[in-house]
Amino acid sequence: MKMIDLHEIKTRFTYHRPIEQTYKDMDRIRIKGFRFAESLLAWLPPSRERSIALRKIEEAVHWAQAAVLRKEAEKG
Repeated sequence: MKMIDLHEIKTRFTYHRPIEQTYKDMDRIRIKGFRFAESLLAWLPPSRERSIALRKIEEAVHWAQAAVLRKEAEKG
């Protein structure tokens, strides 16, 4: 596991302005997350478990987009 240092903290708390390609990558992630969530909503019965699954998809989309932004920031 990577040790957290000052550089890592700065990276985590810095706004990373997306470039055009980054917007496209983030949109692809969002759309795929939406489609997966939409299919679970239609397929699974209303339940605590379904709510948790949907929340985890939302979290996964968030972290995947953060990864795209941070990767781009490391290039620049």
